[in-house]
Amino acid sequence: MREMHQEPKPAADLAARSTLYAEFLAEREEILRHKWIESEKAGRDIGFERALIDWTRHHRARWRELRRIGKAA
Repeated sequence: MREMHQEPKPAADLAARSTLYAEFLAEREEILRHKWIESEKAGRDIGFERALIDWTRHHRARWRELRRIGKAA
């Protein structure tokens, strides 16, 4: 009888396959893009924290809705 034995997956591999992690990375990319745009407008680096707060307050809900619609299609 053949034993079904699976090797544990490395943490990096698990993270790479995680939907939650993929969403985190996509959201982080949007925040970094927002940071760049707003920094250009301000003529200086506004910093990640300010960009995060601003993006979350003004853009996150719509961004998530568009992603949800795109995945449903």
